[in-house]
Amino acid sequence: MLTTMKRILILAAALFTVCTAFAQSEYNLQRRSLFEVLPVYSSDIVFLGNSITDGCEWAELFNNRHVKNRGISGDRSGWLLDRLDPIVGGHPKKLFLMIGVNDLAAGVSPDEIVANVARLIDRFQSESRWTKIYVQSILPVNGESFAKFKKHYEHGRQIVPLNKRLEALCDEKEVTYLDVWGALADHEGRLDKRYTNDGLHLTGEGYVVWRDAIKQHVK
Repeated sequence: MLTTMKRILILAAALFTVCTAFAQSEYNLQRRSLFEVLPVYSSDIVFLGNSITDGCEWAELFNNRHVKNRGISGDRSGWLLDRLDPIVGGHPKKLFLMIGVNDLAAGVSPDEIVANVARLIDRFQSESRWTKIYVQSILPVNGESFAKFKKHYEHGRQIVPLNKRLEALCDEKEVTYLDVWGALADHEGRLDKRYTNDGLHLTGEGYVVWRDAIKQHVK
């Protein structure tokens, strides 16, 4: 009886995982298809990234109708490269990128993440040369106070070294690197629990801190 119950629980957990992945895939496709029909203009400021970008109302936060959100929950650096056409083709005024934390959680190497970000920069510099690019640091995570995103917490120690590599890449490519990590980390280098309710994503207060850290560049 106990063995049968264990099997049922294992099967239920596996089914939940598959359904969650399928739903995420559906959401990704829905967002991508939306971004393919929504125009980007040369006066626009585009925020590009994963769920941490996706979760904010950037135009309202900056009180600027030219700020556009192109974040997709669950996105990774390699997947992001496949959806650049509508953004590059719009030749936006500025691009604010934050990507990489989902890559780390999925076991993607820092080498590959840096290479993907380099490809993104190269494409903009080749096809939308007047777009000013800002690469934002990957944010800290907090697995001490929260337990939901274990894979992200397990790879949290890779974030600071990866951010240093992204900063070096920005120097090499002559684009601007913005340290948002420092504004949101606590004294032990974890995502400050004042700004999160799950150790990965931000609450409203966290987005305000992020905004204040970069607002001089969002004009």
